Amino acid sequence: MIPKEWLQYAPKPNDLKDGQKWNVFLSYRSVNRGWVLNLHDVLTELGFKVFLDQYVLKPGDSLVMVLEDGLQQSQAGVLVWSNAAQDSAWVRNEYNVLLSKSTNDKSFYFVPVKIDTVELPVFAQTKLFLDFGNYPDGPNGGDLLRLVHGIVGKSMSDEAVHFAWEQDEASGIVAAKITAALRNSRPEKLKQLFKEGGLPWKTTASLACKTAKALVKLGYEDDAIEMLQQIQKDFPKSIRPQQLLALALARRAKGNDLNDAQDILGELYALNHLDPETLGIYGRTWMDRYNISGNMAELRQSRNYYLEAFEKSPDDYYTGINAAAKSILLGENDKGKSIAEKVELLVGNKAVSGNYWRTATIAEVMLIQQKYNEAAAMYQQAVDIAPTEKASHASTAKQATLLLNKMGANDDDKKKVLDVFTV
Repeated sequence: MIPKEWLQYAPKPNDLKDGQKWNVFLSYRSVNRGWVLNLHDVLTELGFKVFLDQYVLKPGDSLVMVLEDGLQQSQAGVLVWSNAAQDSAWVRNEYNVLLSKSTNDKSFYFVPVKIDTVELPVFAQTKLFLDFGNYPDGPNGGDLLRLVHGIVGKSMSDEAVHFAWEQDEASGIVAAKITAALRNSRPEKLKQLFKEGGLPWKTTASLACKTAKALVKLGYEDDAIEMLQQIQKDFPKSIRPQQLLALALARRAKGNDLNDAQDILGELYALNHLDPETLGIYGRTWMDRYNISGNMAELRQSRNYYLEAFEKSPDDYYTGINAAAKSILLGENDKGKSIAEKVELLVGNKAVSGNYWRTATIAEVMLIQQKYNEAAAMYQQAVDIAPTEKASHASTAKQATLLLNKMGANDDDKKKVLDVFTV
């Protein structure tokens, strides 16, 4: 439950009028879905009726029609944008649609949000964006309170403004400490921060999820699982802790862990949570099953979940590269290379500073293209970006090994690529 200290400054949702079904419509690119899920969770906890496509769409629905109806039936719209979304044409279109609606309907409130420190596009510089650049894992701090006020079209009191600034400072400090602990490979520090807690940890699940995810990256799955089970109790409506718990269980893979992970993901799937994160982790668990059994049907199941995610969200390079790799492992080389070409258009061919997974994805595209020297160099740049993330390196190396073997790479090329991960 959101603490009273925060709730006393948060406005209640406006009453829904005739023809209205939603308090707020969330517009975003799938690459930012994890952040948006955290926003959805906290708004729902505050009593808002939130339009989020993955919860509303049913098989056979027309995406365009459902989105248009959702927007027409909403009191407010939030545009979530980041540099990772990349597609400026989409941003311009969504921005113009929401701006036009707010201009023509004075009772409709439009709140644009950016979630990294990238410079705004020129066309968007005329309207004030809320800046969540210090909170890449989910909304928190004073800007979360400002966002809620913007959705209902109410000004903040002097007391609320002061409180918001205090929350900005407190949340920013904690987020920086978590990032530093991951960079410095300090699992004990991560656990200490979680135990100490405080108001920023109680408002949303984002800081706690960031901490648990850091433990998973460092290979401390037992601690992450214990932490995520507590987060689920604290934020029972939140989807992100469930996804991360499934990932941690799959990474640990002891006893019944794989079954437990698939139980979580299967339930999310049945509840129509068909976002890239859920489908991607689900695909990963079927790959784990294949690695144990050698059953090609399980490999195909893995590929199909990744492919479903990529087809639903064609800007999600993580599920795309996995769909490509699994297609290669299935012997469907043309399909795998075709998907990899689409991924290359998303990620480019140059390392991305501070982004391990995107850089490793570029390397894997090169690997599928059998450019072994370039792939080895790019994998090295990925490892250099996040040298402490041993679990991430192990996962990347495992897939590279399978691909190298399947594509018939010679021993020198295998050594060149895999030596990157042996240091």
